[in-house]
Amino acid sequence: MATPIRPPRGMLTVDQILEDLGDVSRRTFYEWRAKGTGPKCVKLPNGELRVRRAEYERWLSTREAA
Repeated sequence: MATPIRPPRGMLTVDQILEDLGDVSRRTFYEWRAKGTGPKCVKLPNGELRVRRAEYERWLSTREAA
């Protein structure tokens, strides 16, 4: 069994964000990203996405105001 890769400290995986948001699907997250309305992501050399925790919290606070 492969050991899951842990994100760097202060970085969140897409799965962690989806778990935190609850009823949001992966497809919705990627639609937000394509429209430029999702949190800013960092693309790793292996193609996986990460979101800085501070960016995620900033993005969430702008959603509350919207």
